[in-house]
Amino acid sequence: MSAIMNEPREGAVSIEGAPKLRSRVSLQAIVAGAVVAIAVGFMLNVLGVAVGATTIDPMMPGETPDAGTITLVAGVWLLVSSLIGLGLGGYTAARLSGNVDKEDSALHGLAVWGVAFLFGAAVAGGYATSAARTVAEGAGSAIGGVAQGIGSAAGQAAGAAGQVIDPQAALERARSALTRRADPEQMTSEQRMAEIGSIAAQRIASGSYEAGARDRLQALIAAEAGITPAEAGQRIDQAETQARQAAQTAEQRAREAADAAAKGVAVASFWGFAALLLGAVAAALGSMAGARRAAYLSGRDWSDRDWGAAR
Repeated sequence: MSAIMNEPREGAVSIEGAPKLRSRVSLQAIVAGAVVAIAVGFMLNVLGVAVGATTIDPMMPGETPDAGTITLVAGVWLLVSSLIGLGLGGYTAARLSGNVDKEDSALHGLAVWGVAFLFGAAVAGGYATSAARTVAEGAGSAIGGVAQGIGSAAGQAAGAAGQVIDPQAALERARSALTRRADPEQMTSEQRMAEIGSIAAQRIASGSYEAGARDRLQALIAAEAGITPAEAGQRIDQAETQARQAAQTAEQRAREAADAAAKGVAVASFWGFAALLLGAVAAALGSMAGARRAAYLSGRDWSDRDWGAAR
């Protein structure tokens, strides 16, 4: 009965120097409720995996649900199992805290929800970090092996080149291939292709031809393909048109992909927010249902109505 008298009445005036109200939070109850919530949620998820695995029959592909259906059902089951676990966790925390006030019990349930959420975020972050580390280590090993192989091949090629290729002759061929004064008809196919590639690279990099570069490219293509300069010009125009169309298509697809990704992130974020909100509500409702009733005060059982009147 003294506990009732110590409770502040509604509309009471706070007096300076009055004794401080006792804390009504139970950390042990919150931790216990969070453990129950996590354990129940994990148990139900394991059950969901077992039930889902029974629906997959490799021998009967037509009777096996498609990937979209499996993903939807798995998401719904994950949400339901989380809500059940949080509800039971909130109920456990409220019962163990010994509170008879439903508002205090609801706050214990929200604390259980917060602890369970932080635990789940920590576990998810740990898995993501581990996966990223594994990928990085695998990529590093692969790159190291490739680099070692390239170094070995380059060493062998350099040795062979030193024995077979005359450096002065290679320099003369490169100089002849890069100069624009040489007659395309007198150049080798290798030299013409090298200069064509050089002009095309400059066109792509700067967005336009240098002075006389287009005429030179037209002459090189005509000599290489054995066609007239006019036909070579038509081929150049056709190639540039196709390149512009390909660039526009790639840009459009990139924008569509970015838009789809943004919409996907927005939808996933809204669903994540809704799931977290439902989890908080489930934990609060479960804890309110687990609030103890005031009993055996003044020699008789007290109902909720009597307890409210006593306050």
